[in-house]
Amino acid sequence: MSLAVVQTRASTGIKAPTVSVEVHISNGLPRLSIVGLPEATVKESRDRVRSALLNSRFDFPIRRITVSLAPADLPKQGSRFDLAIALGILAASKQIPSDALENYEFIGELALSGELRPVSGVLPFALEAHRVKHKIILPSENALEASLSRNGNIFPAKDILQICAHLHGKEQLIPYAPDIISSKIKILADFSEIHGQSHAKRAMEIAASGNHSLLLRGPPGTGKTMLATRLIGILPALNDDEALELAAIRSIAGKTLELHNWKLPPFRAPHHTASSVALVGGGSPPRPGEISLAHQGVLFLDELPEFDRKVLESLREPLESGIITISRAARQAEFPAKFQLIAAMNPCPCGYFGSIVQSCKCSTEHIQRYYRKLSGPFLDRIDMQIEVTLPSKNFFLKKIRSEDSETIRLRVQKTRDKQLRCRGKLNNSLLGKALKDACKISENDQELLGTAFEKFRLSARAYHRVLRVARTIADMNDFEKIETPHLMEALSYRPTILNIKQI
Repeated sequence: MSLAVVQTRASTGIKAPTVSVEVHISNGLPRLSIVGLPEATVKESRDRVRSALLNSRFDFPIRRITVSLAPADLPKQGSRFDLAIALGILAASKQIPSDALENYEFIGELALSGELRPVSGVLPFALEAHRVKHKIILPSENALEASLSRNGNIFPAKDILQICAHLHGKEQLIPYAPDIISSKIKILADFSEIHGQSHAKRAMEIAASGNHSLLLRGPPGTGKTMLATRLIGILPALNDDEALELAAIRSIAGKTLELHNWKLPPFRAPHHTASSVALVGGGSPPRPGEISLAHQGVLFLDELPEFDRKVLESLREPLESGIITISRAARQAEFPAKFQLIAAMNPCPCGYFGSIVQSCKCSTEHIQRYYRKLSGPFLDRIDMQIEVTLPSKNFFLKKIRSEDSETIRLRVQKTRDKQLRCRGKLNNSLLGKALKDACKISENDQELLGTAFEKFRLSARAYHRVLRVARTIADMNDFEKIETPHLMEALSYRPTILNIKQI
């Protein structure tokens, strides 16, 4: 029977579901048909595969060839199926042994010469293949990325001739043995370069320790962007699982992996003209956006009110859930989006409202319109808000040595380790009973928080966010319970913007 089955995988979000490439050769008019919801790129593989086989001096069957990509209801896109289709045709026409294909999975695009070209989304493919203990044959350029899956059965190849020689047992492919990926020290901007701003630095350390979102507000030139870009230097390195998940997202997005710094938390800073699709993801097929590329790291939105309001509103759900689900009529894709939001903005359109350096030229109506670009529900989801002011000119003349990022990072690491040891998660993720147990306060503090709740018109969400920030401050000071100073400091980071909106 002229039937062969080759195993490969599709790409759906950060998952790689199994696809069986079934090839049947029968009598009839010469034709190559591909069925099973193939998109345009997959349909074009007919011509690539035919030319690749002929140029590699294989016989292309002049018969009716039917290629079925099962399951049939799973959409298939990309050129990743070229190699599997070509090998299925060779196996069905008895040019390679069918039994040699067992326990192998294949991925790769074919050039017309028969050479293999790299494809995107290889890491999720390799992770799933490793889970079911299958061997992988793929393009040489994808081998290093696939090796992150810790699969020892990765066989890179340059062309289809090498693969066929391997399957015939004539010339074995050599399993890929990657060089040890050494972590090179990436030179990052350091906190010691920032003069003054002790209050802002304190807030940045709290935000890093509990993974809290933060809004910096102040006139131009006060150092808001400098503070935000240095946050990445005080965040601990990602663990293996977190780094693998992030690498899988970058692989799907077609981004280059910096393998020597692959455990460094990401820092994404999209321009304020970015669309909603660019930020949260989308397209056809759905691809991850900036919030997913910032997973386990920092998403920095500079000039916050200049972003389109609809774009900012689209961040509300992932800020709460840590995932983004992109739904289309034919499919649904889910991407992780557990990011730390850091935003910066001026106090008014001209930038000098409340500044002692220059007088503000904006009317009350202009200021109100400026703040209306930020909705209450969006601001309510930001844990901390601080004012960043300009240091006095005499401060720059003083030779005061500030703490460097490494010193702060060690404290942040210690605080995070305590949270993970005691509660199994960082404080910004505390919910329900875990939040209630971790954030117990005295009766006097309950009364204090109730008064603040009424005075600042806090929502229930804001109430819980204040408790989470207070819990982080207590952890930083090695307190088992939240004390009054911790609660007072957490409250000081809360109400600034909402008050101004009511001018």
